[in-house]
This record gives sequence, structure tokens and C-alpha cells, in this order.
Amino acid sequence: MFTGIIETLGVVTKLEREKENLHLTVKSNFTHELKIDQSVAHNGVCLTVVGIENDEYTVTAIKETLDKTNIEELKVGDEVNLERGMKLGDRLDGHIVQGHVDRTGICKSIEDAEGSTVFTFTYDFDGSNITIEKGSITVNGVSLTVVNSKKSEFSVAIIPFTYAHTTFKNFVVGTKVNLEFDVIGKYVARLHGLNG
Repeated sequence: MFTGIIETLGVVTKLEREKENLHLTVKSNFTHELKIDQSVAHNGVCLTVVGIENDEYTVTAIKETLDKTNIEELKVGDEVNLERGMKLGDRLDGHIVQGHVDRTGICKSIEDAEGSTVFTFTYDFDGSNITIEKGSITVNGVSLTVVNSKKSEFSVAIIPFTYAHTTFKNFVVGTKVNLEFDVIGKYVARLHGLNG
């Protein structure tokens, strides 16, 4: 389990295909603290550490992950948001994040709001994932509060600190992002679908 509070940015240093899998090697400032078989969220995608060498570590993404996320679009030199799994007993500063991306979204607009930056995203609505005003959403692994919730669109307001310390600073209109909807909202939507 994760919280959506990004620990650091990593840099992709190597991408290697093996059949339908993709091995990603990432350089980070916490590599020396990692262990083989540990979970790390990369842009909100939970991946398992399979190799460690110096200040770089390797994780593997399978076809299912590549099909449902933006991981396959990464290039050598790209930054990724990183978060290690939550420790039991730690403070939950964000919200409950599973590291299981529900779908991707597209950045529709970026607007300066005099102190924050408002990003609007669109996604394909199928009824299984919903947003609500002031509810939680995870965008590329970042725990955020929804504003302007619509059927297939929502916005988030990013403070300068988050903008500077995550991949949000690299977003442009058209950027594909990973979305994990609030787990409680997913259960509510599922129950409504079964009873509706």
C-alpha cells in the first residue's frame, strides 16, 4: 500500500525488452535502502525490485501493466515519481493508494491560478471509476484532491512545492498520465452497479 506522497524523482537509465516484459532501470537517491523483492511505485504503478547495482535498480513491467499504464511510453532520461511501500504505523499523509492503475488519462489543459497550477484531465468513462468534488484521485502516483468533477473529466490544483518535486513540471497538453481512482469510490460504484 502507498499514500500518494512522492518521496523522490528517479531517472530512467535503461529500458530492456524480454518477450512481452519491459525491464526498467532507474537511478534514485534511495536505491541504497532498497532490497530485492521490495515494492516501489513508479508514476503510481507498483513494481517489484528485481536487481540492484550501485545507485540504480531494476523493475519489471508485464504486458498487462504496459497495456493499462503509461510505463511503455517512458524513454531513457525521463523522470518518474517514486514512492516506496508504506510502513505499518506510519502517518497516512495522502490517501490509501494501491499502486494499481485503473486507466490512463490525458492532460487537457494547464492554467496558472495565481499561486497554484490547475491541471485538467480527461479519461474514458465506463461507470466503474468516478470522481467526486473534493474526493481523492491519484495522478502519476500523486495523491490529489479533485475539483471540477465531471463525468469523464476532472481538475486538480497543484501547489508550487508539488509542481517542483514531481513530474507535473514536465506535463504539457496531451501528456498521458496514470490514474488510480479512490478505492472507496470504486467499491461504491461497483455496489451501485450491482444494485442499480
